[in-house]
Amino acid sequence: MQHLKRILVTGGAGFLGSHLCERLVQQGHDVICLDNFFTSQKQNIAHLLELPNFELIRHDVTHPIWLEVDEIYNLACPASPVHYQYNPIKTTKVSVMGAINVLGMAKRCRAKVLQASTSEIYGDPTPDHHPQTEDYRGNVNPIGVRACYDEGKRVAETLFFDYHRSNGVNIRVVRIFNTYGPRMHPYDGRVVSNFILQALANEDLTLYGDGSQTRAFCYVDDLVEGFIRMMNNPDPPEGIVGPVNLGNPDEFTIRQLAEQVIELTGSQSKIVQQPLPDDDPLQRRPDISLAKEKLGWQPTINLRDGLSKTIAYFRGLDLRHYRKPTDHTAHKSSRSRPRK
Repeated sequence: MQHLKRILVTGGAGFLGSHLCERLVQQGHDVICLDNFFTSQKQNIAHLLELPNFELIRHDVTHPIWLEVDEIYNLACPASPVHYQYNPIKTTKVSVMGAINVLGMAKRCRAKVLQASTSEIYGDPTPDHHPQTEDYRGNVNPIGVRACYDEGKRVAETLFFDYHRSNGVNIRVVRIFNTYGPRMHPYDGRVVSNFILQALANEDLTLYGDGSQTRAFCYVDDLVEGFIRMMNNPDPPEGIVGPVNLGNPDEFTIRQLAEQVIELTGSQSKIVQQPLPDDDPLQRRPDISLAKEKLGWQPTINLRDGLSKTIAYFRGLDLRHYRKPTDHTAHKSSRSRPRK
């Protein structure tokens, strides 16, 4: 018989958080979703609101909150360049102060806490570190336009391990690689949502650079399964606290992705090129050997099937319910801005 727990999910109304809340509610747990709705949508969790084991709290994780919980999944943070570059100082605060607040709660409640970290930890990997393993320390520009997210997440990992070593907090850390699926924000500026929206409107698909840069795309259901397995894996020495890569090791060029989206949507779109943005990684692919060994986890949904499900979701969206992109520098090339 499964032990039912009180579980807090910060960022629980976002793309990943809403899928995680849904899974945990289905398992019968008492789930608290905490979100300030900066980038998330209430409609992502609307179908859960009437359920007796689901609760929604509108709150900013940079401020302390006192709850009694058994587990915490810390997913709160704008995760796409157009969102995290809109207010870079706030982005860093969410990662750092948010981590401090959930770790303090975990320490007080003796709760297990999972940090949703990121493959951005690795920055733009050097050729001899491809695919990326967890022991690679990264090639990150600490003063670049993406540093608010990259370095914020790196400091959050530091805090998690310091709380673990100094205070015995029971932590888990996962590093998420590119993930896609239903409930992505249509204006998040990510390559999958961009391409699908452009293709459905028969607009030109915008490639930044020549499209030879590579990514590995994980469908959201596979990632959520990895979250839960990581949280439920035993404490050391039998289990692992992390960090553990979670992503799909199948690597595609961005041009291949664009061609596949055009095919699956039946679009008349053409592919056009724009300059490559600052600090955009040229290669990104996870080594998931550790996840396979310790969690028995690997993705099961291939890119074609996942894209088909995601395209079906986007076809049914009423875009009037979403805010258009804010001003940002996420897709402005270094060649379009003067150097000092």
